Amino acid sequence: MIDLDALVALQAVANHGSVIAAADALGFTPSAVSQQVKRLERQAGVDLLERVGRGVMLTQQGRHLVDRGAVLLTELESIEADLHRTTGAVAGHLRMAAFSTAMRGLVAPMLPAVLSHHPDLHVSLTEREPWETIDLVAAGHFELGIVHRWGDVPVDIPEHVIGVVVAHDVADALVPAAHRLATRRKVTPRDLVDESWIATPEGTICRQWLRRMQERTGKPPRIAHRAVEFESHIALVAAGLGIALVPRLGRAPLPDSVVAVPVHDPVPTREITVLYRRSMHDSPAVQAVVGALRQPLSPRRAALGAAR
Repeated sequence: MIDLDALVALQAVANHGSVIAAADALGFTPSAVSQQVKRLERQAGVDLLERVGRGVMLTQQGRHLVDRGAVLLTELESIEADLHRTTGAVAGHLRMAAFSTAMRGLVAPMLPAVLSHHPDLHVSLTEREPWETIDLVAAGHFELGIVHRWGDVPVDIPEHVIGVVVAHDVADALVPAAHRLATRRKVTPRDLVDESWIATPEGTICRQWLRRMQERTGKPPRIAHRAVEFESHIALVAAGLGIALVPRLGRAPLPDSVVAVPVHDPVPTREITVLYRRSMHDSPAVQAVVGALRQPLSPRRAALGAAR
């Protein structure tokens, strides 16, 4: 009998291209993933991986098992979700991936009440970038994922994954308190031309949106400093080293040395979406968490990142 956990491990190696990457996605050690694959090879009686240089690739038999196994795992997932639906039980273990500000501004305020109301439900959280989250949910390594999309920046969601919009978040231009724009009620991208920007690294969704927003002026943003976390952006703005476009969701109260100025024409807005596979649509646990995420922000949560 084929070990389903070992099949999941092989599928992870196929999806992520290496044992190390598969282990990171699954939350295991590389040794544990290797042992699972070796166990599967013993059960199947064929080699499933072959070494290529320092990496590995699937053999023909390994690819066949992954392709057929994906159908099996999806069907089993659908059966389990249907069984839970018939009992109405909100129970089991859900793995959720979310980007950092959603973790702070959406998940952390929402999850304690859900877990308190459903004591048989366990949720484990992992912080991931949106493009990683889409792949992990699509491949079955996470049951839920939260991603965002700025304006017209496209996000490619596979057909077998459902996306439910749960919130919209606005970003402000953060400027030093002594900045020439600090007293303005609002600004446009043209007001921000030739400013020194603190931005997320190239290739991130937030960076793509900043570039598109400022390109409408005919001048791309001049990036002075790069930082992954928005807390770092705020600290650099406070030090007078530039300005930044920072979302309100999950944003802590700003220091007195930083002022948030609303932007319009366009208003920088991102759509926040929770993802899950279609095979889990009937899961009461999935629907309980999705329903909680769709609830309007409380006044305290909404005020957390309000412009000052």
